[in-house]
Amino acid sequence: MNETVNQPLLGKTAFITGGSGGIGAAVADALAQSGAAVCIVSRSGSGPRLPNSLTVAADVRDREAMKGAAERAADHFGGIDIVVANAGVGSWGPFIDTPDSDIQEMTEVNVAGLFHTVEATLPYLKERGAGDIITVASEAGRRGLPDEAAYVATKFAQVGFTRSLDHELRGSSIRCTNICPGGVASNFGMGRGLRRPGMPELQEMMTPADVAEVVLFALSRPRHLRILEVAFRHMSEQSWG
Repeated sequence: MNETVNQPLLGKTAFITGGSGGIGAAVADALAQSGAAVCIVSRSGSGPRLPNSLTVAADVRDREAMKGAAERAADHFGGIDIVVANAGVGSWGPFIDTPDSDIQEMTEVNVAGLFHTVEATLPYLKERGAGDIITVASEAGRRGLPDEAAYVATKFAQVGFTRSLDHELRGSSIRCTNICPGGVASNFGMGRGLRRPGMPELQEMMTPADVAEVVLFALSRPRHLRILEVAFRHMSEQSWG
């Protein structure tokens, strides 16, 4: 049995933010099963217990903390090949009712946090001479949606930033991909605005594991191919075009 087929990321090291639960934890698990060493970064420093893994406490809003986390991962594993920028926060409801504190936090985590993550890890990808940057954005980053104005704005920023990086880094053999899922049933944004535990819509949403499979698909393509964007939704979810 060909080990490289069953473990397409064997020998690679992945740096994953927002890895304590939800999509981040599912991605860490999927990548570990595919052979990668994983550095799981979260504010709490917690994450799934996986073989060949390292958990690091760091807040993506803290530029220096992210540089320290990337340095620790690179020292521990000998480098970084894959960055999965997953950390994020959300808030749903009419814009006029969205607390300023929620808007500020979404801007700092979703936008500045992505900048800090890439700034901290990019030198290590360049040292490798190749690599992947995956931004876990959202369908909200591709179109305007009701009751999500501030969140949508931060996700549009993520999509635009990653698209620009693709142009900038292609010559360095670093692939940049936006992963844009629709609704995912997790604790993300729970209790903020319109998103509540037990809401019926959660029953029909995708799972974090569904998103992790798509991340793995993008990462496991042959190096001469780059996946610029993957947008996907559950069959029950409305299509907007």
